[in-house]
Amino acid sequence: MSILVDKNSRVLIQGITGKEGTFHARQMIEYGTPIVGGVTPAKGGQDYLERPVFDTVVQAVEATDANVSIIFVPPAFAADAIMEAADAQIALIVCITEGIPLADMIRVKQYLKNRNSRLIGPNCPGIITPEEAKIGIMPGFIFKKGRIGIVSKSGTLTYEAADQVVKAGYGISTAIGIGGDPVIGTSTQKAVALFMKDPETEAIIMIGEIGGMLETQAARWIYETGNKKPVIGFIAGKTAPKGRTMGHAGAIVGGKDDTAEAKMKIMQDCGLYVVASPAEIGMTLAKVLP
Repeated sequence: MSILVDKNSRVLIQGITGKEGTFHARQMIEYGTPIVGGVTPAKGGQDYLERPVFDTVVQAVEATDANVSIIFVPPAFAADAIMEAADAQIALIVCITEGIPLADMIRVKQYLKNRNSRLIGPNCPGIITPEEAKIGIMPGFIFKKGRIGIVSKSGTLTYEAADQVVKAGYGISTAIGIGGDPVIGTSTQKAVALFMKDPETEAIIMIGEIGGMLETQAARWIYETGNKKPVIGFIAGKTAPKGRTMGHAGAIVGGKDDTAEAKMKIMQDCGLYVVASPAEIGMTLAKVLP
C-alpha cells in the first residue's frame, strides 16, 4: 500500500515547458508516473511531451480531472502557483522550488488553512511510491516497493535511507521529502501520522536535521499516542556551529533544544531507535523487524 500518491493519481506539472519542468517531466513520464497535463500561462492549447498544456490550473483540472500538481516555477512566482492549485481544489500540491521568500510562504501557509489541499515542500525532492508514481526529482531506480515509510527533510539523505532499506532486503511503501525551509506545508509529525495509519507500512524511517522542533514534536506525538510501529530516527548536523545555516534555510541551531544531540536524546526517550549515522539504518531496521 502507499500514502498520498499511487498509480491512480492524476498529475499536473506547473511549469512543464520550463527547463527544470521539462527535464523532470521526462524523468517522471519515463518512470511511469500518470502525468495528465501541464500548466504554463500563455502557452495553453498546445501539446508538450505528448501532454496537453493549459493556461491555468482550473482549466487543466476541468479537462483532466487532475488531483495532484507538482510545481517547477521560479521562486518569485511559486507562492502564487501553490495558491492557484489550491483554488482549483488540487488535493496534493508538491512544490520543488527552492528559495521562496519566507514572507511568501507565511502567506501560503495561512491561505491553505481553510482549504482541502495538502502541500509537500517547498525546497523538497518530492514524494515517491515505488513502481507506481514518482512526483519529484529523486532518482527512481534507488527505490524498490515494500513496507517501510520514509520521512525526511533532506533529499540526499532520503536517497541514502532508501538505498539502506533496499540493501537490507526490504522495500519502501512511500518516501516523502518534506523540505528543509523554515516554513513548509507538511510537518514531520503529520507525515509520520499518515504512515502510522497505513496498514501496510510496517516501520518508519524519520530523518531530520538541526534547527526547529519538527522532529521532537513528532517524537513526542509518537510517544503520547502509543503508536507501536518501530521508528528509526537520524538527525543530521551534529558538528554544525551554533548560529550558522547549514545547507537548508531551516537548518540553523538557535538554542540548546534544537541541536542534533538534544533532538536525538528526546527521540531516544520517546522510544525511537536512533542511529548515529545513515549507514546504520539498514542494520537497525533488520534488528527491529522480524
